[in-house]
Amino acid sequence: MAAALALHDGRLHEAEPLLKAQLKRDPFDVAAIRMLAELAARIERYRDSENLLRRALEIAPDFLAARSNLATILHRQGRSAEAVAELEQLQLLDPDNLANANLKAAALGRVGEFDEALELYEQVLVTLPKQPKIWMSYGHMLKTVGRQTDAVAAYRRALILAPALGEVWWSLANLKTVAFDDADVAAMLAALDRRDISAEDRFHLHFALGKAHEDRRQAEIAFRHYADGNAQRKALIPYDADQTRAAVDHAKSLYTPEFFEARRDFGADAPDPIFIIGMPRAGSTLIEQILASHSMVEGTMELPDIPKLAAKARNQGGIAQLTAADARALGEQFLHDTSIQRKSAKPFYIDKLPNNWLHIGFIQLILPRAKIIDARRHPMDCCFSNFKQHFARGQAFSYSQTDMGRYYADYADLLNHFDAVLPGRVHRVIHERLIADLESEVRALLAYLGLPFEEACLHFYANDRAVRTASSEQVRRPINSDGVGQWRAMEAQLQPLKDALGPVLAQYPAAP
Repeated sequence: MAAALALHDGRLHEAEPLLKAQLKRDPFDVAAIRMLAELAARIERYRDSENLLRRALEIAPDFLAARSNLATILHRQGRSAEAVAELEQLQLLDPDNLANANLKAAALGRVGEFDEALELYEQVLVTLPKQPKIWMSYGHMLKTVGRQTDAVAAYRRALILAPALGEVWWSLANLKTVAFDDADVAAMLAALDRRDISAEDRFHLHFALGKAHEDRRQAEIAFRHYADGNAQRKALIPYDADQTRAAVDHAKSLYTPEFFEARRDFGADAPDPIFIIGMPRAGSTLIEQILASHSMVEGTMELPDIPKLAAKARNQGGIAQLTAADARALGEQFLHDTSIQRKSAKPFYIDKLPNNWLHIGFIQLILPRAKIIDARRHPMDCCFSNFKQHFARGQAFSYSQTDMGRYYADYADLLNHFDAVLPGRVHRVIHERLIADLESEVRALLAYLGLPFEEACLHFYANDRAVRTASSEQVRRPINSDGVGQWRAMEAQLQPLKDALGPVLAQYPAAP
């Protein structure tokens, strides 16, 4: 059909009216419903896509392709446990489908079932040994569980099969421990010269080359690659700094002492969650690794639940309109939905999604006994580290010096507000102080959490737990100051960042 051809060729504006016209003629055409769902997914309207796929499956429960698409959409929305459930149904009906097995491995990794995920990847690779993206995904999982040598080998295997696959080069760079040799640099430059690579390959290659040249102390060349990578990435993901500023202003006007006084008895009573918030690349993974080395604390991952629940509350008429029962139900939903990430009987667990700084007031409302830790790092070190980092998803602010500086300033402003409105509610860990005096800072952190001091927290690098962030290899080393002051090598090119940070820079670590 014409709609299928338009969709295949990327002519989405042509496919949509054709599909809608077909469904007007035949509302039960499940193939057309599925194609419309695929179109919605391509423009990241995941909820619309999910609703369409569920409609198709109501009409045709055995429509396996639609069920596979539904699992993909659930996984993309961070609902990987639901994706696994769909994929387990598919395995019973279509046991030899390797694409579904590959997706299930990725979803299992997202819910912390790493051993099963690795086993699935290995089974798939026996049958499909020449699939570079599966080798790459396998490498990601190996990295997560700390098998760095095996991860590098998997990434290198992918590059043998696809030398221009930019994400693999970036994955090697993102280990932070791999030194690229002359042959690697030449291979990446050759890949950049090709006209047939995707925009995604291209910006990944720039980020990887930036790391390669920075390691060689070739600051100008490194910065040029970082700047190109950021510019290309920014062109693909829109970000409006004014919207973040408006969200901060709204939070400051909403979350007042009077607001919390009137809602003193709101929320679920459980003390289990520990939130680590702040800027990305501010040391949150280090704090998590330290705490997860304690016998009473479990590390999980950057959980997507708080932003989703805050959106749900807004859709219920607004956070200010929540009743005590509503707030308690939302807190209990967080505890229920995140329970799949808890693999031990430890009484406390960590959610380290840094962007939750925008939701401190909401956390206080629905989980008043949860603890909140602010990971704070020098503005230039932190923002420069973000500028060098390509994030797999989110963090759209990080691809422009001006956007990033404004984002850091907005974050500091809102935290300053909560310091005044909820004194002592948020415990701040200054990254440089943690590096300089680990034991004192750890003791203060544990005292805030109401936990006894344990020596294991000082030997966090010996903890072999899985780590699912860009800092995974860094926190497997003893405390060090390698990341302090790295921005100075490129200071001349960072004036837009300094200007955007404003007084936050001069007054750090004090509040502006």
